[in-house]
Amino acid sequence: MSGQQPIVLWLRRLRVLTAKELLQFIRDPVLLLFMLWLFTANIYMQGSSVSMQLTSANLWTQDNDRSAASRELVSRFRPPYFRHEGEIAHLQQGLQALDRGKVMLLLDIPPNFEESLIRGEPTAVQLQVDGTHSVPGLLAANYATRIIGAFGLEQALAREGLAATNTDTLPLIIEEQRVWFNPNQKDTWFMPISELLEGITILSILLPAAALVREKERGTIEQLLVAPLSPLQIMLPKLLAMTMVILVGVSLSLFTIILPVFEVPVKGSLPLFYGVTALYVIANAGLGLLAATLARNMAQIGLLSLLIVAPIILLSGLWTPPEAMPDWLALGTQLSPLRHYIDTAYGILLKGAGVDLLWDSILSLALLGAAIFALSVTRLRRQFG
Repeated sequence: MSGQQPIVLWLRRLRVLTAKELLQFIRDPVLLLFMLWLFTANIYMQGSSVSMQLTSANLWTQDNDRSAASRELVSRFRPPYFRHEGEIAHLQQGLQALDRGKVMLLLDIPPNFEESLIRGEPTAVQLQVDGTHSVPGLLAANYATRIIGAFGLEQALAREGLAATNTDTLPLIIEEQRVWFNPNQKDTWFMPISELLEGITILSILLPAAALVREKERGTIEQLLVAPLSPLQIMLPKLLAMTMVILVGVSLSLFTIILPVFEVPVKGSLPLFYGVTALYVIANAGLGLLAATLARNMAQIGLLSLLIVAPIILLSGLWTPPEAMPDWLALGTQLSPLRHYIDTAYGILLKGAGVDLLWDSILSLALLGAAIFALSVTRLRRQFG
């Protein structure tokens, strides 16, 4: 019994201090409202308003031929991808609209367009695209290229007396595309989850750091240090309390926004997802606690959190694949806990992957978390030891 008493006492202190951290968080309306907004309204707005697909790109045309072929080509640019807003009389009018951002695409059809097609002579149309916003501009150019290419193929087949559907006698390369895990390529499956991962990243750094800095501002950190508590016993309750808070926020986001509103399918194990999320929160919380040993007040911890969160997100591969980065920077992504968490989170939620496929990412996350947390405990011991 005497050997068990220190363990029981240690666990009792851990329980009491964890409850204290939870009460302090609940009594902080600013952080509480920020967490609720980040896990609910923010995810809903991102999933509803942000789209990586082309929708209703406004198109102006200058039809210098006014033939059946030119009208047929213009009619191919139809909703939901394009919105034909009318014709213009002079090219300069369209160029001014492009410069002012009033139109995304300007299609210029030359004179004698139909006659050239009938005679089999080379002809061309000019398509000018506003690429200020690169993603929809690139998509619009690609979609338009496919439309014009298909139209040209149909005209060539018609000139040879072949219907577009009667191509069995021609050599063809059959292209069959298969999209896995998100067959309809819905942004509403990707955006809410990515925003959830970013929210977890921000809060897992900010909340533990704010809890420790609050002790400094109120002068209670010295009281804790003179108590029979080690630096580990001081920091661990903050980590556990904020992990529980974030897991509650994740549940709120999943079961009130992501699953019922956006109908995102969960193909894997939710308990495994929660376990990996807890591991990720612990890894990032070590960074927050390390920043808290450097900050003296809440304003400083806010700025330090921004300095930590930004590279974690930018090096995660969430928006830019590591393959598209320089080699030295792609190697640095391995130091971002979010890089490994993204692999596991998307693997569990959308792919239905298990530990047998994700063990390397989970192990990397655990090793990073252990190293960061040990560094933060060491820093606190040296600062107040």
